[in-house]
Amino acid sequence: MSITMYKATVPPLVHTLGNLVNILKKGAKHAAARNIDPAVLVNYRLAPDMFPLSRQIQIATDVAKGGGARLAGIDPPKYEDTESTIPELIARVEKTIKFLKSLKAAQIDGTEAKVITLQFPSMTLNFAGLDYLQGFVMPNVFFHVTTTYAILRHCGVDVGKLDFLGNIPQVAGKPARKKAAKKAARKKAGRKK
Repeated sequence: MSITMYKATVPPLVHTLGNLVNILKKGAKHAAARNIDPAVLVNYRLAPDMFPLSRQIQIATDVAKGGGARLAGIDPPKYEDTESTIPELIARVEKTIKFLKSLKAAQIDGTEAKVITLQFPSMTLNFAGLDYLQGFVMPNVFFHVTTTYAILRHCGVDVGKLDFLGNIPQVAGKPARKKAAKKAARKKAGRKK
C-alpha cells in the first residue's frame, strides 16, 4: 500500500494542530487555576534569542497552511500575526485546521515533483513537492509545536508526551489515550479496595 501526498500532508498536520489546541487549553487552565496572567505564558520563551510562545504558534500555523496551500496550487490564507492571548492563539490554530480540512485530495495528490519556490529576504529555496513536505513543512511544524509544548511544560503546565502525540491510531482502531486512561482507572480502582 502506498501513501498519497494528501494523506502525508493534511491528516498529520490536522492531527498535530489539534493536539496543539489541546495543549494550549491546558495552558489556559493552568494559568487560571494558579492565578497567573496568561500573558506570561503567551510571551514566555525558553532562551533570550528564541521566539515567544505566540510566535511559535504563528510560525507553526503559517508553515502548515502554506504547505497545504502551495501543494494544492492555491495562495495560502494571510493572517495578521496579532494574537496576544491564548484564546486568540487557539482560534488561529482552529482556523488553520479548518483551512487544511477544506483542501481536497485531488488538489494535492500527484504533487511529489511539483516545483515549490519559497522566497525569503536573504535566499530563495526551490523544492520538489515531496522534499518540500518532508524536509521543510513537517519538520518546521513539529519543531514549533514541540517548542510550544516545551515552553508550557517549562512553565509548569501539566502536559506529557501523550498530549503532544494525541490519540494514536492503532490497527484495532482504538486510540491509545483511551486505552491508557481505562487501564489507569482500573489500576487506581484496584488500589482503593
